Amino acid sequence: MSTRAFKMFVVASVVAVVSACSSPVKLDESQNVPVEDRSGQMSGNGANPNGVARVDTTQQGLDPLNDPKGVLAQRSVYFDFDSYVVKDQYRTLVENHARFLNNNRNRKIVIEGNTDDVGSSEYNLALGQRRSEAVRRMMVLLGVSDDQVEAISYGKEKPKATGNDESARAENRRADIAYR
Repeated sequence: MSTRAFKMFVVASVVAVVSACSSPVKLDESQNVPVEDRSGQMSGNGANPNGVARVDTTQQGLDPLNDPKGVLAQRSVYFDFDSYVVKDQYRTLVENHARFLNNNRNRKIVIEGNTDDVGSSEYNLALGQRRSEAVRRMMVLLGVSDDQVEAISYGKEKPKATGNDESARAENRRADIAYR
């Protein structure tokens, strides 16, 4: 490894460590978030700009986790390249799963952080962990108990899509919510 490449590696490592110390999940707890009640009516501001439907987890006789058309079937939060900031478009998805977990305190999840194939295995394991932790922190801020949520990383070891093009890599930059 040349001296220049080594210096670039050291600088990139320092930047990665420093950025890992920041808190990328921002929730405005004073925001009026719409919630679906038992009748299916929306309360709060009523708008859902993200296109993700809200879930009513209080219906009896149905396990919303087994409904392939239900909102809890969506279990992947996607990230930008080299980022672990939960995008606004996935906020409703995380809120729906948090609401389900708050209503079902006996259920537990593992949030599995994943990355694309760019970068070293060590770097991608750390980035995958930061992605899973970002989703976990968001859920905890939404009231989910710490003992219900575990955050792990697979780095680049469990790709969802194969290939080296940008669409395949974008599909692999994610955190998956797995119920146990």
